Amino acid sequence: MKNTHKILHSIFLKFCYFSLIIILFSCKTDAKKTTSKKEVTTNVVSTKTENTTNNKCIVVFGDSLTAGYGLEDVKDAYPGLLQQKIDSLQLGYTVINSGISGETTAGGKNRIDWVLNQKPSVFILELGANDGLRGVPLTETKMNLQYIIDAVKTKYPSTKIVLAGMQIPPNFGQDYTNEFKNIFPALAQKNQVALIPFLLENVGGIPSLNQSDGIHPTAKGHKILAKNVWEVLAPILK
Repeated sequence: MKNTHKILHSIFLKFCYFSLIIILFSCKTDAKKTTSKKEVTTNVVSTKTENTTNNKCIVVFGDSLTAGYGLEDVKDAYPGLLQQKIDSLQLGYTVINSGISGETTAGGKNRIDWVLNQKPSVFILELGANDGLRGVPLTETKMNLQYIIDAVKTKYPSTKIVLAGMQIPPNFGQDYTNEFKNIFPALAQKNQVALIPFLLENVGGIPSLNQSDGIHPTAKGHKILAKNVWEVLAPILK
């Protein structure tokens, strides 16, 4: 009788554990679905209050740096700050933040056709950092970036393209790090597009300008990113 009781008790515990696993898995699945829905959202970042339908469009196509990961308000990310600068100068452009946290160049390649429905007058390409941090083969990163540039040029030949340069720590060796850094100026020269030498200039590696993960800029850090971008973007808009 005692053995029967133990067996039944053991079966009951296993059933509870199994049910708990199912519940946890379901929660994770729902969370992934929620994240997925958020990730495909393209935010229009603007401080304008008047009708902007006749404005020219600037698409900022990037990853978490563009999306403003960890910030309380997406308008505190550098695309939103660019919009504020543009509005103050009454230049008549609407900035569209098309950043997705965790995005790679492969992911960008897959969604570029959909994003180009925005009909950009200026296209800022900020991708590659996640490739470098994951050790993606450099040839793949370069080909994906070239594909995106080609897609923009083919659909909108008059669109001005700005490529954001990126650098990474030497996690995969100095050779990989150096070659990664050189991808961006090489592509800019080949395609005759404007280049931001290093998007994170004066921000990367400075603890006070980055969040606790040491990777994503704070709101203060994004102000410097906006300045880095504006130095290259301003001559194009004016």
